[in-house]
Amino acid sequence: MALTSTRRRASIHAHRDPVLLGVVFLGGAVGTAIRSLLGDAFAGPSGTWPWTTLSINLTGAFLLGLLLEGLVRSGEDTGGRRLVRLGVGTGVMGGYTTYSTFMVETTDLPWPMATGYVVATVVLGALLAWAGIRAAKAFVPIGGTA
Repeated sequence: MALTSTRRRASIHAHRDPVLLGVVFLGGAVGTAIRSLLGDAFAGPSGTWPWTTLSINLTGAFLLGLLLEGLVRSGEDTGGRRLVRLGVGTGVMGGYTTYSTFMVETTDLPWPMATGYVVATVVLGALLAWAGIRAAKAFVPIGGTA
């Protein structure tokens, strides 16, 4: 029975599976709550460098690279790994990172500062995602557990 249920669930696209949608929804609520709490606790004045949003997006990029590479190295995208990928990766990290706030804050900055903020976010985000991938490669053996 469990094997049939697992096979059926694996054959359903994630966007059509109510259980997987629920996992993403709950993860997104958790990630958004964390981001909101951090944003409120460390809010800076409008028109100043948005350190909180930058920090959130950069840590999110690193953690997502670490998580996804660790999951890939640990086995196929099925069962618990699929739930973790969708719940934590898509849900929590999707709610935690905030590129919409990043863009809104960019419009509140003077042009030279806004340009620096965009470049810093994109370049450092890519570097930190790469660092997360490298860290997972160093610590998660292929076929190991993540």
